[in-house]
Amino acid sequence: MTAGASRRAACAELGLHPRTVQRWDADRMEDGRRVPKRVPHNRLTEAQREQVLELLTSQRFRNLSPKQIVPTLADEGRYTASEATMYRLLRDERLLAHREPSRPRTHHKPPELVADAPDRVWCWDITYLRAATRGAFHYLYLVEDLYSRRIVGWRVLDHESAEQAARLIEDTCRELGVDSSGLHLHSDNGGPMKGATMLSTLQRLGVVASFSRPRVSDDNPFPEALFRTLKYRPGFPSRPFHDIEEARQWVQGFVRWYNSEHLHSGLNFVTPDDRYFGRDAAILAARHIVYRRAQRRYPKRWSGETRNWSPARAVTLNPNQVISLQ
Repeated sequence: MTAGASRRAACAELGLHPRTVQRWDADRMEDGRRVPKRVPHNRLTEAQREQVLELLTSQRFRNLSPKQIVPTLADEGRYTASEATMYRLLRDERLLAHREPSRPRTHHKPPELVADAPDRVWCWDITYLRAATRGAFHYLYLVEDLYSRRIVGWRVLDHESAEQAARLIEDTCRELGVDSSGLHLHSDNGGPMKGATMLSTLQRLGVVASFSRPRVSDDNPFPEALFRTLKYRPGFPSRPFHDIEEARQWVQGFVRWYNSEHLHSGLNFVTPDDRYFGRDAAILAARHIVYRRAQRRYPKRWSGETRNWSPARAVTLNPNQVISLQ
């Protein structure tokens, strides 16, 4: 600092905070940071430390946790150290790890999927619709295009079935003329999603399957949000469906409304059909012209730019590691 460098620049070079330097004695320029003034009175001696480590790594106890070792020793009338001390020593020696070939099962977050065009990524799930018989349900199978949020396939059945799910995906690809070899299909870990028939059908079609982590609904959020829209729709019946045909008719009306009339907030308020068939850009451009005209007519009502009517960007599912969809 005496050579002309500022205190802040010098501290940045040394990896210190300027306030730390200010707290030091300007004459001594010694490290004034607080450190323990004394060694804890109950600290293990080096000999005791070695004794505990020898016990933890012994043939008898090396595959047991301190939570098991401590009561075992207590039953024998022995006390060596507390559980906390044992765990601390194991961490210090990098011994706190599984020493068996087996490992606890871990579930990694699904890889990221980016949909920048229709029919690149589909998500699907099954939800319950109450039936007339108490405790019985109809099952709504629903497939959603991630890019446009459009419902591309659905069925209402009286049971959950991997065979029916596979047939739905295959029929939807055929009806829409979709090149299934370029399609990713994401779902949760339910039985119909991971059944042998379903997986073999996806493999035959060339569809790449992606699955959520068990009991993590956030890994498949788009169908969950769609089901919420369905069940909170004002027309959703408060009573159970009389029969499966009534349930199918109601879902058919909902799908028609959702795809062609519902102004979706995630799409800058165009319908899923407009987004799917590429009409959204022209619709949003026309809205932008309307707002620009209004701004020129009433300039004092705008303090900045007009509302953003740009088309929605590509949609990302489970932002994480990118998978190329080329």
